[in-house]
Amino acid sequence: MTMKCALCDDKECYKGKDCTGGSEDVAKRYTGGDLQTLRTASEIEAKYYMKKTRIEELIIFARRMGYKRLGIAFCIGLEKEARVLHGILEKGFETHSVCCKVCGMDKSLFKVTRLHPERDGVEAICNPIWQAQILNEAGTDLNIILGLCIGHDILFTKHSKAPVTTIAVKDRVLAHNPLGAIYSGYYQKRLKEAAEGDENG
Repeated sequence: MTMKCALCDDKECYKGKDCTGGSEDVAKRYTGGDLQTLRTASEIEAKYYMKKTRIEELIIFARRMGYKRLGIAFCIGLEKEARVLHGILEKGFETHSVCCKVCGMDKSLFKVTRLHPERDGVEAICNPIWQAQILNEAGTDLNIILGLCIGHDILFTKHSKAPVTTIAVKDRVLAHNPLGAIYSGYYQKRLKEAAEGDENG
């Protein structure tokens, strides 16, 4: 099956059209925890639409799902934000947080290009697999990504035993707001050039 929903002008699915013919089979897949997650998310959307921020929704979602332990996997570049978020969440949950540089492993161990080759000493590499492992060992019920780099977020999600949600993604150019590039005609041109193969756009 090939879908290109983003290019569809009608979006008749919004009014109940099944373009795939698979709705009955798919409905049967929502069972147990998946069904609870779907229902909880939909109830929050209905009750708090345009009323609650994402962090407020996160708190409500975690409570309704019965989650007790929350984990935060954060980028060291957002350590201030991580401290604030941790402080908020620990008021109602057992909260664990792990920095991306955990273990302090030097990039040379993995033959990775250094960001600052002119500096002496260790340049620690991000360590998303170990972030996930630490939170796995803590027995978290839900893990939260806060500003992990592209790719590191993928590895963290892959190795996390608990479900994962994202509060913010890394975008150093646009103040961690990647959609800013979509809203700018100037940036859209650069993005298209990058997609066509010009890495420097």
